[in-house]
Amino acid sequence: MTAAPHTFDVLILGSGAAGLTCALHLPGGLRVGVLAKNAMFEGSTQWAQGGIAAVLDPTDSVASHVEDTLDSGAALPHRAVVERIASEAADLIGWLERLGMPFTREKGRLHLTREGGHSHRRVAHAQDATGAALESTLLRAARARRTITLLDQHTAIDLITTRRLGLEGDRCVGAYALNRNTGHVEVFRARFVVLATGGASKVYLYTTNPDGSTGDGIAMAWRAGCRVANMEFIQFHPTALFDPRAKTYLISEAVRGEGGRLLLPDGTPFMHRYDPRGELAPRDIVARAIDHEMKRLGLDCVYLDISHKPPEFVREHFPTIYARCLEYGYDITRQPIPVVPAAHYTCGGVMVDEHGRTDIDRLYAIGEVSHTGLHGANRLASNSLLECLVYGRAAAQDIARRMREANALPEIPEWDESQVTDSDEEVVVSHNWHELRQTMWDYVGIVRTTKRLERALNRIDLLKREINDYYGHFRVTHNLIELRNLVVVAELIVRCAMARKESRGLHYILDHPGLLPGPPEDTVLTPEPPKPYPHLHPEEASGA
Repeated sequence: MTAAPHTFDVLILGSGAAGLTCALHLPGGLRVGVLAKNAMFEGSTQWAQGGIAAVLDPTDSVASHVEDTLDSGAALPHRAVVERIASEAADLIGWLERLGMPFTREKGRLHLTREGGHSHRRVAHAQDATGAALESTLLRAARARRTITLLDQHTAIDLITTRRLGLEGDRCVGAYALNRNTGHVEVFRARFVVLATGGASKVYLYTTNPDGSTGDGIAMAWRAGCRVANMEFIQFHPTALFDPRAKTYLISEAVRGEGGRLLLPDGTPFMHRYDPRGELAPRDIVARAIDHEMKRLGLDCVYLDISHKPPEFVREHFPTIYARCLEYGYDITRQPIPVVPAAHYTCGGVMVDEHGRTDIDRLYAIGEVSHTGLHGANRLASNSLLECLVYGRAAAQDIARRMREANALPEIPEWDESQVTDSDEEVVVSHNWHELRQTMWDYVGIVRTTKRLERALNRIDLLKREINDYYGHFRVTHNLIELRNLVVVAELIVRCAMARKESRGLHYILDHPGLLPGPPEDTVLTPEPPKPYPHLHPEEASGA
């Protein structure tokens, strides 16, 4: 039996920093639903170590933060967007303090650290586990508000739009989601929908991201008819712990910010040969330098050394990293850490305006799922949580202003499972999952070529057809939904990479090693008109 539709004023898909910030800034009288596909705290926010970039020191300036962001983004960030976000940072840090965010303090003031690409100490943090502290703070505040309903174990499948239902106009009116507790697809109706689903780094074989970073919001928005931009810019974090037991555990940028040095196995430093800023160069430069040294010398990894600092300094500043590394036999107060680059952040995404609005009316996208113009060709360290806060608040304020103009919600057809069966070939999903991620790692990694991209696109096309055929014949599962989204995201990354005939920031292609003349431009992809939902009866999908 199908559950009755859930109805909200605002439906937020994603329970990380962006989604919860939006929920908490909405007027208290609105019915707000927040969906998480796993546990509420299992998104990428929970795993962010570094901090939140904000100008809080009198010797620093917003102008300096803006220039650092533009420089790290290889001149591609939109200056007006960067200026707006940098100028709002201090105010939002104050908001978090009022919520009880346990920032690290020193002599009564917020302790500010420095990370790669920053010219000043401007990263507010909670030791080396800022994301966990931020998620706990926001969740505690959300649970205290009666009008916010938190629903975990719900995997969104597709956005519901009037256009795809065959009705007038093109506005978002909800989403179909799989209730993982019951195994059934449920209808969620809403006057406004906010995508806060995070990034897509799980499309690569090695990533610092949690398992849920499968590009769901990007894929759903694309299928619904939204443009995406700059998907070629996938940031590889330079330093993930190299140990098969660690599942590419991230070693924070702040370790290098506090004096950590990158070394070859014989103890030779090498970053000075690639950039005068050395270890404090932007992430794309550091990741390429490590990748080059590993390929040049046939290495499995390089080493990050902070052991020249006093042991008490290391344990005080990096207690989480110290404890985790010790679990694997590495005492970072006495020895270097083996590290490798791993896929870390999706700099492109669903195109939005200054309020977080997408191409579809009443649909917003905030956080890593979106393309705001902040990151350009490479994200400056600790700008990501800041972007979540700024656009989470902006979307909430815009929704509050527009709530009176929201039309009545239409009747939405239930998800029809009568034409499909349970799969007895789940091995197809696991095999395609691995093949897709291996293909992206081998052909669409830190250094690219046109030939590698062409090979990747051919394999992705075959996988996409096989996955879509499978999707059309069997009941949806959590893994199948994620795989269906991953193959869409993989195609978008490759298509954007093939369209950019230059090497800029995170996109380094040997066939076009230089920059194109003139002002840089975003890579924008426009989808074909959206198709009806495959799991609705034909007469329902056409609005009959």
